[in-house]
Amino acid sequence: MADKNRSRVTVEIYGQTYTIVGTETSGHVRYVASLVDERMREISKHNRHLDSKKIAVLTAVNSVNDYLKLEERVKQLEEELENLKG
Repeated sequence: MADKNRSRVTVEIYGQTYTIVGTETSGHVRYVASLVDERMREISKHNRHLDSKKIAVLTAVNSVNDYLKLEERVKQLEEELENLKG
């Protein structure tokens, strides 16, 4: 049975149109798409010889790297908070 909370949002990322299906608000999906588009364009600007597939992979690698750094920072802050609580 299909989830009634799912919505379809059409976005453009790096000149390509995508339909994203999910439970997030359309505003959130559009915001995420705009961040991906921005990062792809930034990578492209510094690496003009790369095709869009390689730019997409580099964008994914950079995004996961950022995520892992933030995840580690959250862990550190949680540990600091626990230490402060005693």
